[in-house]
Amino acid sequence: MIKYGLDRITELKFRSFQPIIEQRDEQWVDIALRFELEPETEVPEDLIDFSALVICTIDGTIAQIVPHDEGCDCEYQFTVSEKEQITAFILQPAVQEAIRKLGSPF
Repeated sequence: MIKYGLDRITELKFRSFQPIIEQRDEQWVDIALRFELEPETEVPEDLIDFSALVICTIDGTIAQIVPHDEGCDCEYQFTVSEKEQITAFILQPAVQEAIRKLGSPF
């Protein structure tokens, strides 16, 4: 995690993810991510309810990965390694299939 205005960087290691996938409109899919961290990893102390929002196109392409605190954007950003871990989860076939099903006409 990188806090805006500070030069201190910490690396989160994710153990598991719990997504909630919702179609926003005919172009975008929002994925609210809750996660469990590896035991040696700690969330910054000033975050109360830490989660992430992943914004994808309806074909599963990631457009943005945003850290949230209490459901809102916060003063942190993810490191490259953290984004890679989240991206790897989103690109799993089961998650991609769930995203595409939302965008498919009935």
